Amino acid sequence: MRLLSIDRLSVSLRGRDVFRDISFSIGAGELVGLIGPNGSGKTTLMRAALGLIPFDGHSSLAALPENARARHAAWMPQAREIAWPVTVESVVRLGRLPHLTAMQSLGRQDHDRVDDALAQMKLTGMRHRAATRLSGGEQARVLIARALVQDTPLLLADEPVAGLDPAHQIATMDIFAEQAAAGKSLLVSLHDLGLAARHCTRLILLGEGRLVADGPPRDVLTPQRLAQIFGISAWYQQTEQGPVYQPLEVIR
Repeated sequence: MRLLSIDRLSVSLRGRDVFRDISFSIGAGELVGLIGPNGSGKTTLMRAALGLIPFDGHSSLAALPENARARHAAWMPQAREIAWPVTVESVVRLGRLPHLTAMQSLGRQDHDRVDDALAQMKLTGMRHRAATRLSGGEQARVLIARALVQDTPLLLADEPVAGLDPAHQIATMDIFAEQAAAGKSLLVSLHDLGLAARHCTRLILLGEGRLVADGPPRDVLTPQRLAQIFGISAWYQQTEQGPVYQPLEVIR
């Protein structure tokens, strides 16, 4: 079952091609890491797929009516400052809105999902605190919880672990992997290639205005591609604890 289909997607901004003719699909149970250098179009690709900016080509998600889109895909943008001094619980509860009618209030099942998301992101003890008084990393965890509680088949997250400490980075990627194992799918942009190699089932590499590679991490993160697209060398080893990937040097 395809949860997202992208066909020959192209975006130009301010008269410049960001990328052209990108095609891929995402099926159930995939944790797809979207990687590439700064400016390669990762955020732009996700925003276009959601129908938030103009594009040429086709996105199955953008083609859906807005209400259906909100029930099919949750979106966690890169900019995630919480502006209103509401409680953490109130922010997370917003994720249930696509499942309610205009006059409908949250039911028992909705509250249970909120409780589960708060527990997953280690936020239960903060539920009554004003979200604006949290650190940037804590606010990021609140918005991840809001995306999880939306309970959609597909989650798109733009740099969701940026600003988190190492323990919460790993815990968040573990939660995403659990979601994929349960049959949901995620498209997650990442700058940390080590996290991408270790946790993602598949990587999509953007660079030079195109889709450079799409496949399992060890097939995408080859020395040749790392040198060509990122200008780095790296060390990779399959260990008893799973794959370990460490960028080493700038080579250009």
